[in-house]
Amino acid sequence: MDRWKIIEYVKVKLQGQELGARTLAGFNPALSEAYEDFEARIAKDFERTNGVGPVTSVSLGPLNQAWVSEGEALFKAKCSSCHKPTKKYVGPAPLGVLDRRNPAWIINMILDPEKMVKEDPVAKELLNRYLAPMANQSLKEDEARKILEYFRTLE
Repeated sequence: MDRWKIIEYVKVKLQGQELGARTLAGFNPALSEAYEDFEARIAKDFERTNGVGPVTSVSLGPLNQAWVSEGEALFKAKCSSCHKPTKKYVGPAPLGVLDRRNPAWIINMILDPEKMVKEDPVAKELLNRYLAPMANQSLKEDEARKILEYFRTLE
């Protein structure tokens, strides 16, 4: 890989700007695919699953406001260096994630991103798209559930 492309990539990311399609294509041609096209392809190519991990189902009832507050605090403390609530950054935005992924998949990804990237095809595609593996924050299942509750409030 051309070192100048790497330098350009790092510079643009540090400035918080979007990378142009030409720059992205220099790293991986699939990266120049529009976000909407990427998500449409994922939806078409892969069945929505629970992912790989301990959570096999999640029941979503009425919003639990205490969990929303705790989830927002956890998100800000553990996730916000790579994820912004309503726009993509280093990783994807959680805005609308429940329209794209099963709740159990989201929690399993939060709990063990390394295992998900190794064994789940959608997580592998996301890694290819964003070029940065999600860090394991060693969260407990109840903490991941509270972050999911916060995601439900994003508009």
